[in-house]
Amino acid sequence: MRRRLLLTGAGSAATSNLIRSLRAGHRALTIVGCHSDRFLLKKSSADRNYLVPALSHSDYLAALRRVIARERIELLIPTTDAEVRAFTRPRARLASRVFLPRQRIVDLCQDKYRLNVALRARRVPAPLTFPVTSLRSLEAIFERLPARMPVWCRVRSGSGSTGAIPVRTPAQARSWISYWTEMRGVPAASFILSEYLPGRDFSCQAIWKAGELVAVKTCERLSYFGGGGNPSGTSSISQLAKTVFAPDVVAVCTDAVRAIDPRASGAFNFDLRESSHGVPCITEINAGRFPSGTNIFDLTGRVNLAATFVRVALDEPVAVREAYDPAEGYYSVRDLDTLTGVFHADELFDKIVDAR
Repeated sequence: MRRRLLLTGAGSAATSNLIRSLRAGHRALTIVGCHSDRFLLKKSSADRNYLVPALSHSDYLAALRRVIARERIELLIPTTDAEVRAFTRPRARLASRVFLPRQRIVDLCQDKYRLNVALRARRVPAPLTFPVTSLRSLEAIFERLPARMPVWCRVRSGSGSTGAIPVRTPAQARSWISYWTEMRGVPAASFILSEYLPGRDFSCQAIWKAGELVAVKTCERLSYFGGGGNPSGTSSISQLAKTVFAPDVVAVCTDAVRAIDPRASGAFNFDLRESSHGVPCITEINAGRFPSGTNIFDLTGRVNLAATFVRVALDEPVAVREAYDPAEGYYSVRDLDTLTGVFHADELFDKIVDAR
């Protein structure tokens, strides 16, 4: 039986990678795409594509309902935080399924400070973090953070390391926040300051249903897309990543989900950094969607997480022997305007002659 899916953001890198993963792991799929940008939509690899209004437009949901009815869509998969948030609202009643965490959990995870407070209150490792109430509060916050270490300054919502930069003094933080306020319209109260985590950078992807962990994978970011040109020197988008065996990362992420929602369902993507003591600490949770680099979790190992997500969402049987599938030894390589490369370590020098 063919399953009929609708993916938002068709033509974007995130959705294109997700479609690639789905087709690799589930052959009986008809994939329909939609986007409000006709130029990006032209690049879509979906079977059929629909131009829809922007998410903020009053006719957006009506257009989506027409597409769902015409294509007999069984499952709608959003690919951005804004869409995830919109589809958890009561007014977004759709004829298709949406396999998402509950509204309360999505709202919590999309506020990095509120999430941090909730995790630390339940003894889940997360960096010491304080909200910026005004530029006058910076000196007092610095006094509460570890001395002789950089301080991580960032916006408390959004993705892609929005407004993120390491700073060493209140004056540096003040200049950075003032710039964002004056040039980008982001108020000072939108920022948070956290202790700097110097260790390894992990990403973890998990599928949950009714409070049970179905499948989970881990990778480590080794370099960052555009990282050299970012003030932070990093990004949530890896250029080079590798699959790793990290049961301590899985344990922290599992504890986090159980702490915020014992009945959790849907996809959860975690960003973690190791503290100076080697403890993986959660810096954010993207609830309800897959990361743009999902291929490293889907094209490696025994379990394709994207395809498993569809089967679980549509109540199909899933044969997963063990929830954690480390799939060690694989690398993901990403660059602008090229297909994401996923290679095992044994393949890295295939068709390459060492001329050094």
